[in-house]
Amino acid sequence: MLVAAMLCTFSAIADDEATELNCEVEVNSQKITNGSRDVFEELKEKVTEYMNTTKWTNAVFGTNEKIYCKLMFTISSWDDATGLMKGDLQIQSQRPVFNSSYTTALINFKDTKVDFHFETGQQLVFSEMEMEDNLTAILNFWAYMIIALDFDSFELNGGNPYYERAAQVVRLAQSTGESGWKAFEDNTNRSAVLSAFTDSQTAPIRQMLYDYHRMGLDQMVVTVDKGRSTITHTLENLAKIYDVAPLSVCLTMFKDAKLDELINIYSKANMTEKEAVYEMLYQVYPSETTRLDKIKQTTTN
Repeated sequence: MLVAAMLCTFSAIADDEATELNCEVEVNSQKITNGSRDVFEELKEKVTEYMNTTKWTNAVFGTNEKIYCKLMFTISSWDDATGLMKGDLQIQSQRPVFNSSYTTALINFKDTKVDFHFETGQQLVFSEMEMEDNLTAILNFWAYMIIALDFDSFELNGGNPYYERAAQVVRLAQSTGESGWKAFEDNTNRSAVLSAFTDSQTAPIRQMLYDYHRMGLDQMVVTVDKGRSTITHTLENLAKIYDVAPLSVCLTMFKDAKLDELINIYSKANMTEKEAVYEMLYQVYPSETTRLDKIKQTTTN
């Protein structure tokens, strides 16, 4: 049974055939001036179908339990003779907060090494054991990461099986020489993203995912001060990660998903708590002074 259903007591009736993702796809091809535009519309349709009809896990999801996510491709170059597209991909995902209409961001990340071949009429084929092509490999990787982080936010280390599947995608892709997969190629590629959530040095990020969401946000509906206090405590993990891996992409991913939310969370905190949180965040994100200052500037009214 889906962890989210057990913990959040969603009212939806489980559907054994329901897939996991409710994925919205956008393709921005404004930079492309050559060839027909039809191929980009077809890319959007095929990726949408692939993400939303593939069964990614063995978990039971009801219709209302699907994970909302969004993939936004920006195509910067296209060879209409070979079908090679290059650009970037913005990945966003959200999860609901217990007993409220509020949704919170889990991922807000730009994958900058997105190169793949796609032509009109091309079918996207899913395989766990083989790499069909770079496009489906990229989609598979991010599908598993979206699911892994979502499960981690409901159950401590609940995403383990899906990090393992993402690791399998990385292993298969690394043998092809395609960009974005190589270990130590840079600290923000897909290999680095996976390592950030699976290496022992940065393991506190997964404890954070659970404490922040399940023990913090989900509890704020019942007791605002207690939920916020839990979030304050779990932010201490950022410094632990920063001390051993200051360039870890998980720190950037947390900032991009959560910083604006944290400003709102502490808008009604007392000044002592505001200052404590400001100091913790400033230690890790000193270049974000302008945004962090809003934590201390907000009022308790």
